[in-house]
Amino acid sequence: MKHIPRKRFGQHFLSDRGIVDAIVDAIAPQPGQAMVEIGPGLAALTQPLVERLGHLTVIELDRDLAVRLRLHPQLTVVESDVLKVDFAQLAQPLQGTGKLRVVGNLPYNISTPILFHLLDFVDVIEDQHFMLQKEVIDRMVARPATSDYGRLSVMLQWRYAMENVLFVPPQSFDPPPRVDSAVVRMVPHAPSAQVNVKLLSEIVQVAFSQRRKILRNTLGKWLQDKAFTGEFDVQRRAEEVPVAEYLALAAQLQRESP
Repeated sequence: MKHIPRKRFGQHFLSDRGIVDAIVDAIAPQPGQAMVEIGPGLAALTQPLVERLGHLTVIELDRDLAVRLRLHPQLTVVESDVLKVDFAQLAQPLQGTGKLRVVGNLPYNISTPILFHLLDFVDVIEDQHFMLQKEVIDRMVARPATSDYGRLSVMLQWRYAMENVLFVPPQSFDPPPRVDSAVVRMVPHAPSAQVNVKLLSEIVQVAFSQRRKILRNTLGKWLQDKAFTGEFDVQRRAEEVPVAEYLALAAQLQRESP
């Protein structure tokens, strides 16, 4: 029975075999690796992955698709909203022998919340390969002093080395989305110092709240309210501040807090 894509789940199913092969080559799965696929859908990516891995865990919210996937003997199906999944629990069977590799064609309507959810489990993840809207990936990998550089850039770049590895046109999907897509590779790197993520997030949110204004009008006032005594140049716009400087500011504030 043909599955009708559901708008509320943001379903666009990958149907281009050449693109599927290119994505699998980019992921380079090896036999026995622990991998989790988010949103397997009609298994276009799932089947070639499991053929190379031997076993694959998939997270699927759509009940009808989950029923189909359970018929596959080499799949473990987690029927759940990915935002409620504890990836540390999925990594427990590894018992220190390795980390999870995470892949998926992420629903465009909740891709950013998924990326932030996974930040909480970065210590048990080896790498991530995701298909996303190209404009989201452009923001993820953007450099300072560019129009794409923003909150998403800072909050992901401090924790991952990222690269855009593949362009995917709309006609590669059924139904075709109205946007271009791309595949991003995200490899966690160890942070240079312990960072209070909540504090960093607050700093970045305030800084980019009015990105066209000089920071003196936003972050500068916020720092005054915090009685900040350190040095930070607020005569710039938020997009001109490199990730390392946001991290250094968070570290300074952390040291000053009682």
